[in-house]
Amino acid sequence: MAAPWLAPGLAPGLARTGDGVLPGQLIEHAIRAGYIDAGRFKIPPENVQPASLDLRLGETAYRIRCSFLPGRDAVEAKLEEYTLDEIDLRRGAMLEVGHPYLVELKERLHLPEGLRGKANPKSSTGRIDVFTRVVTDRSERFDEIANGYDGALYLEVVPLSFAIRVREDLTLNQLRLAIGRPALSDTDIKEVHEHQPLLFRDDRPVPTDELILSNGLFLGLDLRGDDRGRVGYSAREHAPLLDLTRSGALDPDPFWDGVVREGGNRLVLSPNKFYLLMSNDAVSVPPDLAAEMTAYDPTSGELRTHYAGFFDPGFGYDPAGGFLGSRAALEVRAHDVPFMIEHGQAVCKLTFERMLEPPEILYGPTIGSSYQRQGETLSRYFRRSGT
Repeated sequence: MAAPWLAPGLAPGLARTGDGVLPGQLIEHAIRAGYIDAGRFKIPPENVQPASLDLRLGETAYRIRCSFLPGRDAVEAKLEEYTLDEIDLRRGAMLEVGHPYLVELKERLHLPEGLRGKANPKSSTGRIDVFTRVVTDRSERFDEIANGYDGALYLEVVPLSFAIRVREDLTLNQLRLAIGRPALSDTDIKEVHEHQPLLFRDDRPVPTDELILSNGLFLGLDLRGDDRGRVGYSAREHAPLLDLTRSGALDPDPFWDGVVREGGNRLVLSPNKFYLLMSNDAVSVPPDLAAEMTAYDPTSGELRTHYAGFFDPGFGYDPAGGFLGSRAALEVRAHDVPFMIEHGQAVCKLTFERMLEPPEILYGPTIGSSYQRQGETLSRYFRRSGT
């Protein structure tokens, strides 16, 4: 790979041509260079995604009495103080609702200066209301992996709606690596959208002057729903165990209730209930960009929408124009009081970053992606309508 400049300490395969997110082929270079390794475990090639790497649960989960950040300490030192129980994940184990667990991931990082990381839950994880975030040694922030970090990765896992069964090697979250500062400004987003539309509404690009921008691009909410007025799902209380280790799609009925809008295309959210809804707008992420849905709290503090999550290059993108974007599934929870939301209301935000180079394989059916052109909010763990 020819490039005019090589970041200090980076392997030859990671030649830098500017600031950007590493695509799958450069993540593979990083693995070969030893920046990512799994000790005695081999990193499966299929875990490399267009702009991220799926991370695997290790052999042991620690039930902890509280969440924590290690600050100046190593995570292991904190675990000695906060662990209530050790759970063997090699044959699978149940994680209870509302209890925090910490699992050392199989992948470790040995990043050179110039390379940093960011972790997010996988989309399928957020859609079952399982809260995850990465903890690293001597860190003051969750999910942020410092420039040049050398050490283990730990995943905090908190099931919030369903008790779940997990096992070693299950992938609940993803890692993205980046060089420099690849984030697009609001001005950059406008310029890209004018030439390569990023947001569609009713199969037409949203006019540039109608984009809602504030350190990212806001999406509106779909509360028109289907011909029965159904707009999504809410998690059932006292549901059975959700076994993430079994093959085959589950019947959603024991876990989810359908949600029907009110007249006027609006919905009152019950406090602390978990909802899966859809965006009204369809997103298209071109090959030279990556996106992230950021957790968004309105100033009122009454509503939380979406766990942070990655959108890989190629999400909702079809160079032939066969389809125009894919809608986003939104995880929504009201806080302390009932909260009214209305059709088209801006409730979540996408940020965009430049890729270091386009990935060789884009998000889509070629790599078994689950949510291209999605019309349902349910996770891949559940049987969809019509299947």
